[in-house]
Amino acid sequence: MKFNIITFGCKVNQYESNMMKESLLHHNFSYEENLDDCDILIVNTCTVTNVADHKCLKMIRHLKREYPSCILVVAGCSSQNKQELYQTLDIDILLGNKDKSHVADLLMDYTRSHEKYSKFYNECNLEFEDMTINSFNHIRAFIKIEDGCDNFCSYCIIPYVRGSVRSKNYATVLKEANTLANNNHQEIVLTGIHTGRYFDSNHDLADLINDLSKIENLKRIRISSIEITELGDKFLDALKNNPKVCNHLHIPLQSGSDTILKKMNRKYDLAFFEKKIQEIRNIRPDISITTDIIVGHPYETEKNFLECLDFVRKIGFSKIHVFPYSIREGTAAAKMPNQVPGNIKKDRVKRLISLSNELEKEYYQKFIGKSVDVLIEECDNNVSFGHTSNYLYVEIPKKLEKGRIYSIVL
Repeated sequence: MKFNIITFGCKVNQYESNMMKESLLHHNFSYEENLDDCDILIVNTCTVTNVADHKCLKMIRHLKREYPSCILVVAGCSSQNKQELYQTLDIDILLGNKDKSHVADLLMDYTRSHEKYSKFYNECNLEFEDMTINSFNHIRAFIKIEDGCDNFCSYCIIPYVRGSVRSKNYATVLKEANTLANNNHQEIVLTGIHTGRYFDSNHDLADLINDLSKIENLKRIRISSIEITELGDKFLDALKNNPKVCNHLHIPLQSGSDTILKKMNRKYDLAFFEKKIQEIRNIRPDISITTDIIVGHPYETEKNFLECLDFVRKIGFSKIHVFPYSIREGTAAAKMPNQVPGNIKKDRVKRLISLSNELEKEYYQKFIGKSVDVLIEECDNNVSFGHTSNYLYVEIPKKLEKGRIYSIVL
């Protein structure tokens, strides 16, 4: 039987979809790009915002309408969050965030019995669900090393749908990374819901990075995202002494106002954030530091937003991922008064993106005329594309070998 997987959301979802694909292929299912030729359609959903939920539900309704004879499998954060709604959609196999590793078995059972299947778990206190892959559908391979979050930021639904922090077995990560490196993945991106909280067998993230760097065929280790509060001395020592750690960190700020950070239940203030960034730049002056910022959180005034703009300029991020605040039912912020009107959020998003574009251009210009190492990820005719260690996206007007790292003068 032929299948296709449609993935919404973060790197964790992308990894889990890759794992499901590999598992299905191992069980003699066939992957098919053309949905018209599929027997099975799988949707891996996201619920980080209302827009994400809307996109997932729109896609599922579209698939049911256009491909009524296909077996429909739905899993992920949106279905975990909105279980009652999804159970009304007449889905053949309906899951939350657990049992994605069993999709092949569930499909084989379904093809025998034709009985619809729906199962959800309480995500709290679950064990880490074993998942490994042998190859990835991008040149830069992801490894999911952690799941869950215990922070409970006021705006965020994710701890409620992903559960508590839990980590992949340390030896399993090393073995998986070694396999991926031997399969021509020279860069590995360590990812999770709260990656910096990785801990297993008395080993933390810094230990993992240092042991991963011993894999000969692995040239780069990238952290998908890490909280400022997790950049302790041990991690900074790895950043200082381990050349395989990419020259790029994505550190969510979420707001450049101390008042709003408190409302968000973030675990730091601006002074702490700035001091830690300075420590990082003392180690690696040219490092790329990107961030996430939510605009329009309840209580955010124009004064708070201007404070945010000033702080962003002061830090000099190389790129900002900007999100308008989205009410998530069940979170603390959803119950707060002083909700910011949509038109104001839209205006603030536009202004912050404009500043991000300005800062990104300034950062890129620092490297014009300099030699950089580029991992080639795509080739189109006689043009090659890839990323540097510090996450510059580079276009090279010649055909180069995918998966190799080349020294290029910008």
